[in-house]
Amino acid sequence: MKTARAKLLPPLPVLAPSRSAKRQRRRPAKNSGQTPGGEHAATVHCRGAGPMPWRVVEHARNVHSIRFDHVHAGWEQYVLLQSDEHFDNPHCNRPLYKKHLDQALERRAPVVKYGDLFCAMQGKFDKRASKSSVRPEDNNDNYLDKLVENCARWHEPYASILAIAGPGNHETSILKHHETHLTERFVEQIRAALPASPLRLGGFSGWVRFQFSMRTRQTSSLRLWYHHGYGGGGPVTRGVIQTNRRAVYVDADILCTGHIHDEYIVPIQRIRLNGGNQIEQVRQLHLCTPGYKNEYDDGYGGWHIERGGPPKPIGAVWLRFWYSNCAIHYEALSAQ
Repeated sequence: MKTARAKLLPPLPVLAPSRSAKRQRRRPAKNSGQTPGGEHAATVHCRGAGPMPWRVVEHARNVHSIRFDHVHAGWEQYVLLQSDEHFDNPHCNRPLYKKHLDQALERRAPVVKYGDLFCAMQGKFDKRASKSSVRPEDNNDNYLDKLVENCARWHEPYASILAIAGPGNHETSILKHHETHLTERFVEQIRAALPASPLRLGGFSGWVRFQFSMRTRQTSSLRLWYHHGYGGGGPVTRGVIQTNRRAVYVDADILCTGHIHDEYIVPIQRIRLNGGNQIEQVRQLHLCTPGYKNEYDDGYGGWHIERGGPPKPIGAVWLRFWYSNCAIHYEALSAQ
């Protein structure tokens, strides 16, 4: 299937965090990556590894494409899907989170995030605030500023693989009550520290088109729809019932959500009449990413325990693409 090609800028120069980059952290990037058509393209070089084998193109505020060029026989590419990191919460499993980002860096895999990177519940006027839930480095009068500053600094080594970051309900709650957009501030700081970073701000929901250009000049694409998520998940269905509802109104190849801190990978088979008047079966893949917040711990106590909350899975989901028999194939794998 042929797809429209977006105009792209030439590769940006090799850049890595340095003293000069740190001095520029609070300055906007000089090169916005805007193409003449109003779209934005970004590519980045990873130190010692050459350019990343993909580019991010921004078409609208919550519509992006990730383009893979020079696809050939034996080609393989991973994408890491993450949500609900709750990075500033003491219950965040940072060792596992770092392990997955290190794997993504090694695989040169773009990382797509869709909400609740921040927990941000320990502010002065938050009724849920608890002193035991504040990390020492964030315990400051400018609490929200420290959250962004410390989170961005920690993520700087991964700036070359961060592709899209959208807000979740924790970030939109801060926006509603404190008039600051934590996710947008995070993106700004990452791009100030490494102007060549491909990271773009996404929406609470949005689209990512994965575009594949083969050496034979054949092109193909797959559409991913993301949504941070909603509702409580349910102790019996674990949120899987939502796949039937979303399959009705979302026309995408891959649908991914978070929020409920559960995990599932559910394929739904569909039939359609293609352009050649042939009946074909197609697969729609539904994913839920669990996040990295381990609220249950040993079950001693706390809000999650008092309300009867069970242990929840921890981690993310890998998308794996590969090319064989003149076609793009894909699967989802649990990142544990």
